[in-house]
Amino acid sequence: MSVLRPFAITALLMLTSGSVASSPPRIAIIIDDLGYQLDAGQRAIELPGPVSFAVLPGTPGASALAMLAFDRGKEVLLHLPLQAGSDDTIEDPLGLSLYMSREEFRDTFERALISVPHAIGVNSHRGSLLTRHPGHMRWLMEEIHAHEDLFFVDSFTTLESVAVRIANETGVDARKRDVFLDPDRDPETVAREFKRMKRLAGKRGSVIAIGHPYAATLELLERELPKLAADGYELVTISDLVQTR
Repeated sequence: MSVLRPFAITALLMLTSGSVASSPPRIAIIIDDLGYQLDAGQRAIELPGPVSFAVLPGTPGASALAMLAFDRGKEVLLHLPLQAGSDDTIEDPLGLSLYMSREEFRDTFERALISVPHAIGVNSHRGSLLTRHPGHMRWLMEEIHAHEDLFFVDSFTTLESVAVRIANETGVDARKRDVFLDPDRDPETVAREFKRMKRLAGKRGSVIAIGHPYAATLELLERELPKLAADGYELVTISDLVQTR
């Protein structure tokens, strides 16, 4: 007759009683569009917890805000402008267009990356046209892959995006956005989407949410982020979700 060791008995009792704790749902939040407004960007960077920040390249505050976020222990992403429509003129500096040559594409990407110090990943800004084009997404993922430590987050502005699929084929860690916290700046909208984010996290186990440095968004996050742990959620960095899929 076999004899169970004490630790085995304990483990068996925990399993049969259902007392083994499951991991809490994980939430990663990115604040996009930093770079134009220093005050709003600085306020966003002071949000509690491991919120991540996506900085628009070539903007007046890009370098300063990226370095401030890094100094505060936050993760920094290159928020790369991608063409949104066939007749779209990219107004943000250092954006990528469908009409660029391969050389122009590579050069613009490199200059954009240099302008955002400490970037550990790339996420798309706009891009509802470019993210639908496999050839240009392959160009982008090849550039990202050439920088071994970079990953990609698709802001997912169109259901036709092929960005994550091409990233996977190219060997780039990638994931898409699940929730926009502020599709408009109404505080009721932000509160509704924050609740939806929590529901999705509970259902799926993890979720990526994107917000912007709007007053309504920052006010809600300043108030609600400190409550997440008590509500049974874990706020994590974006790299935690993308690189440990």
